[in-house]
Amino acid sequence: MSLIETYRDKVVGVLDRLVVEQRGALETAQAWVAETLRADGLVYATGSGHSHLIAAEVFYRAGGIAPLQAIFDPPLMLHEGAQRSTQLERIEGYAASVLAAYHMGPKDILFIISNSGRNAFPVEAALHAKSRGTRTVAITSMDHAGKVASRHSSGRSLHDVADLVIDNAVAQGDASLEIAGTDLRMGPVSTIAGAFIINVIMAGAVEQLAAQGVAVDVYKSANLDNGDSGAGAIVERWRGRIKGL
Repeated sequence: MSLIETYRDKVVGVLDRLVVEQRGALETAQAWVAETLRADGLVYATGSGHSHLIAAEVFYRAGGIAPLQAIFDPPLMLHEGAQRSTQLERIEGYAASVLAAYHMGPKDILFIISNSGRNAFPVEAALHAKSRGTRTVAITSMDHAGKVASRHSSGRSLHDVADLVIDNAVAQGDASLEIAGTDLRMGPVSTIAGAFIINVIMAGAVEQLAAQGVAVDVYKSANLDNGDSGAGAIVERWRGRIKGL
């Protein structure tokens, strides 16, 4: 079997585990998002380093809901200094300064993505949101989190403080492939797993609301014929509430 098939099997194995082992958590998250949207609340999503890619995955995109606010803090991302983002996510108090710019409340829900869940940023993001009455959902690797100590002074990790925990079924360290003849590991899986998790939650929530006759703004591709006009109308409806549009 070639590395191509091996990697495919690793990815499929993770997705299969998610469907079986996390079905209850996924369905709960779908119901919570549906409640948020029905109440005219916002879905928030955040992460640092590569975890921010999951927040980007569902923000202003084809097949994504409009009432979703991705929380992007450039220093926590990679393009302004990759190593700096690793350092910043460990600093206590930083999350509060980032989230202070967003007006979360009891109608809203926050997804926090962190593979290890051990650093200060994801822990404090969850605590900050909960202090505002906002539901919190963690997307994290319980295998990784269970094998490392928290870097937060409370001794708690993300899975200890979130209202709902979705295990992404990814092994500690993320890299799933052994490179023959070396001690190297490659082929991370957490981004693929995270994209599946958050997209199936949003789609499931919209499906529940559609069955109840509740419409939700969902973007179509701007690269379809007349796609720009449809997206433009949705953006105008949400520009006053969503940063970055």
